[in-house]
Amino acid sequence: MGALKGTEPHRSHTSRLEAFSDGILAVVITIMVLELSPPPGSTASDLKPLVPKLLVYVLSFTFLGIYWNNHHKLFSATRNISGGIMWANLYLLFWLSLIPAVTAWVGQHPRAAWPAALYGVVAVMAAIAYSPILTRSIIRVNKDTRVAQALGSDTKGSISVVLYLAAIILAFVNPLFSYSLYAAVAAIWFIPDRRL
Repeated sequence: MGALKGTEPHRSHTSRLEAFSDGILAVVITIMVLELSPPPGSTASDLKPLVPKLLVYVLSFTFLGIYWNNHHKLFSATRNISGGIMWANLYLLFWLSLIPAVTAWVGQHPRAAWPAALYGVVAVMAAIAYSPILTRSIIRVNKDTRVAQALGSDTKGSISVVLYLAAIILAFVNPLFSYSLYAAVAAIWFIPDRRL
């Protein structure tokens, strides 16, 4: 015999939202890799001008991979979704979709302040979009699930935002300081969020 209408929480499967997000991230990575072009010649010395582009590509790819991994874990633990969660997810995807543009700009001007700073702006906005906006939206709708229990304090998220903000400022001192901080944040998050 079925349960009475309205006695169970509304359950909306997350698979469609996850598939959409995976598709967007796949397109973002594809666009980013298309910015890489082969060297003009066939010698090892011809690779030298491509090193900054390759390094920022590796950083951005790692950045996107970390989001993809944690996004998957977050939605694996999520039972219920709402319109608010869907909009919060789109907000995150908006910032992640800007990664190819800032990656290309940094690759072309690796020692310039503005590209390094804008890379940080996109990074900090994506971090805020993920946590607290997306995670808090999920907790509001999933109060009785393990996602609500697991996502208490977000020390790594707070540290990341602080480091990104510092990197944005330091871009105008020396962009290499900014890239070091961006790499440090990636290193912090390389081990997936163990709360889930």
